[in-house]
Amino acid sequence: MTEPQHHPAGAPWDWPEHVWRGVVERARAGRNLRPRAWPNGARCAVALSFDADHETIPLRDADESPMRISQGQYGARAAMPRIRSLLARENVKATFFYPAVSAMLHPEEARGVAGDGHEIGIHSWIHERNTALPYEVERDLAFRAADALERVTGQRPVGMRTASWDFSPRTLDIIREMGLLYDSSLMADDDPYELTANGEPTGIVELPPEWIRDDAVYFNMNRFGGLRPYTPPSAVAEVFLAELEGAYAEGGLYLLTMHPHHIGHRSRMPVLEKVIAAAKAKGDCWFATHAEVAAWCKQNAV
Repeated sequence: MTEPQHHPAGAPWDWPEHVWRGVVERARAGRNLRPRAWPNGARCAVALSFDADHETIPLRDADESPMRISQGQYGARAAMPRIRSLLARENVKATFFYPAVSAMLHPEEARGVAGDGHEIGIHSWIHERNTALPYEVERDLAFRAADALERVTGQRPVGMRTASWDFSPRTLDIIREMGLLYDSSLMADDDPYELTANGEPTGIVELPPEWIRDDAVYFNMNRFGGLRPYTPPSAVAEVFLAELEGAYAEGGLYLLTMHPHHIGHRSRMPVLEKVIAAAKAKGDCWFATHAEVAAWCKQNAV
């Protein structure tokens, strides 16, 4: 059970109504942005994304273990070539969310991904936890990350995914100040929606992820903790494909979050291959970057 955090207004059960309403309304789902139709008559939008964390997770934790760092290096060294090769072979565009430090450690990779025609999105500076940071630090790191990604890749990011989907009470303010098109960190729907701030529309498109459509929850491993990859790739494929079927049946968005150091292993790449094959077999799925989906929804929402 999670203990309630200390709050200036006291214990949550003692909060006056304006306090708990204010917490709920700070960043909330507003207008549904699922369009009446997807481009070229497609029934379903498929947005594949990769969080290219590489070595940044142990670095964030000040963990200098060569073993832990090597796990992240695997994502760049072994997994990314497999992923880029598959996407090129299938002629599928995707979105790669980079922590700035990850892109700076692997600039040729990041430039290559952009050169392949994929989107580069913001994914923190060093995979920091936003809710643990003062507002000024979070803001500074977000702007620094955007600048670094543009400098490395030549592509100015238009969207953000917070590291670990850790969205602080001030993150939306920062996203608005940066003038971003979309965020992909919050989970109030299956389909795109407009974010509101204190009841007011922001114009920011939310492309909602979900833990069940994230490879990390099935494949993560912590040697000294309880995290173990108990779920076999075949079962992960079953979940991912079931989510695709649901999105297709409703004519909505199928957004899949993956991490190179997880999905890029030999036994796990077939999961991604099966998802792409199943979507292509339907004949009317639109494979698009997150930016393309957000722009289309913003312009064509019902």
